[in-house]
Amino acid sequence: MAAAGEVWRADRGGTVLAAMYQLLGAVAALGVVAAGKFTFDALLTPDNSAFGLTTALLLLALATAVSGSTGPLQTQQHRLLGERVSQRVWDRLLDTTARADLVTYESTGFGTELERIRQHALEHPFAVTAALLGMSGSLVGVGTMSVVLIAVEPLLLPLLLAAGIPAVLLSRWASRTEFAFAHRLTGLFRRRHYLRELLTQRPYAAEVRAFDAFAPLRSRHEELNRAANVALRQQVRRRQVIAGLTTIGVAGALTGALLAIVALVRNGRIDLAEAGAAAIAVRLLSGQLGVLFGSIGGLLESAPFLADLARFVSSGPPPSPRGHKRALVDGVALRDVRFSYPGQDRAAVDGVDLEIRAGEVVALVGENGSGKTTLAKLVAGLYDPAAGSRWWDGTSLPAADIRASVTVIFQDFVRYQMTLRENITISAPTGDAVAAASSAGLTRTLGALPEGMDTMLGRDLDEGVDLSGGQWQRVALARALYRDTPLIVLDEPAAALDPRAEHELFTNVRATLGGRAALLISHRFSSTRMADRIYVMDAGRVVECGTHDELMAAAGQYAELYRLQSAAYR
Repeated sequence: MAAAGEVWRADRGGTVLAAMYQLLGAVAALGVVAAGKFTFDALLTPDNSAFGLTTALLLLALATAVSGSTGPLQTQQHRLLGERVSQRVWDRLLDTTARADLVTYESTGFGTELERIRQHALEHPFAVTAALLGMSGSLVGVGTMSVVLIAVEPLLLPLLLAAGIPAVLLSRWASRTEFAFAHRLTGLFRRRHYLRELLTQRPYAAEVRAFDAFAPLRSRHEELNRAANVALRQQVRRRQVIAGLTTIGVAGALTGALLAIVALVRNGRIDLAEAGAAAIAVRLLSGQLGVLFGSIGGLLESAPFLADLARFVSSGPPPSPRGHKRALVDGVALRDVRFSYPGQDRAAVDGVDLEIRAGEVVALVGENGSGKTTLAKLVAGLYDPAAGSRWWDGTSLPAADIRASVTVIFQDFVRYQMTLRENITISAPTGDAVAAASSAGLTRTLGALPEGMDTMLGRDLDEGVDLSGGQWQRVALARALYRDTPLIVLDEPAAALDPRAEHELFTNVRATLGGRAALLISHRFSSTRMADRIYVMDAGRVVECGTHDELMAAAGQYAELYRLQSAAYR
């Protein structure tokens, strides 16, 4: 019933039209039986026939033509309805992923579960649609053919219906084996898909060739292929056995019904015309029963996957209210904040105090793994503290409001395969993209693009213009400035910039920010000297805090790291 509800809600008009085609097919099949009876009467007992042979043949031809034409009509309508159902299911999945917080989304269990849903549950809506409609049409067909057989000889009907019991039981067996197979191989398919991306996608092409890694990666891909083939071969054999047993049952029932018709004719219980009509009805009823059993099997096979989808959707968090952008008057403060990733014993952020006043540039430095990016995500509302407090102008705001008021540029920012304008205005397409591009230092780049702001960037989807790493970094900065929030988090904003561009960016960083506060994460200590305050992190804790001069005078960890880095330039 849940699957039927999905189909109905996806496209009510399309569902009604598909049901009408199914009904037309059932009525046309009944017409074939009736016209066949008239034809046999005209041939065998012309004096008692209701129609002449010519008229009977014309009726038979018309009924056969109508019956044959309903198949293509049903197929195309099922195709359209299946697409609408697939879209609805995708909408439900996207709603669920949108509600998932970043911690959930980054966990490995969620990723595997999501991939299983994408690989299997989303392939079944069309099968469910076809099965439901096929079942509804076949039920009408079975009903009409059953009436015909009961009118001729009631004993023929149980012979055919008896095949349904093993067919349904075998379908249940098939559904359980198919779901277990899909569940077992999800991890393998994910690894194989990843290897295929490494071997075919442009972002990986240079490094794969530079390390001569194509052959080893291809070898791993072939190993996964062999494992998949072994598992698939076993599953196919199981399904072939099930299909063979089902076919034997249906064929046995059909054979028994046809032999019964011969026996009835020999015993004189039915005449030849009735026998001919009964034979046609038996054949059509057998076909309708085949469709019915196949539809039931399709529903049974799809049911575990749809239940998996329903459980995944229902397990998601409730939708959070849309955040509201807030002004920053005093500043942001974190007090004794702690955060641990799921399954990790060691805290990634452990008892941190941090303050960013309005209009300030605050820097975070420390060795890799010290917790800088995790702390930045806590500041930006992407993670919620497990303990401690987060204040915005002295008020504890919902995470959604903080996310709406903070913009983050990650070190591994996204290079959208869209136009330059769309890359900048991804958050909302109504502002001044040109001004944001100019503030980010893209004026010269913009002048060199063939279609200006409407130039397609990247070459993965269309033949667009690819930019240098530094130019892409400025596009990301323009995207952050365009969003116009009072606080910007910059995670290694100069990682892809050349020395001149880096110098220009940080010499004028306050003018570039336009009065916004900023949290700057950088391994380049030359970039952090201009910060109003520098926090030094180590093993999830803030171990030092102060200006550059204060920290150098303290001769602590910051001074040590600064001297190590600056020594390389002497």
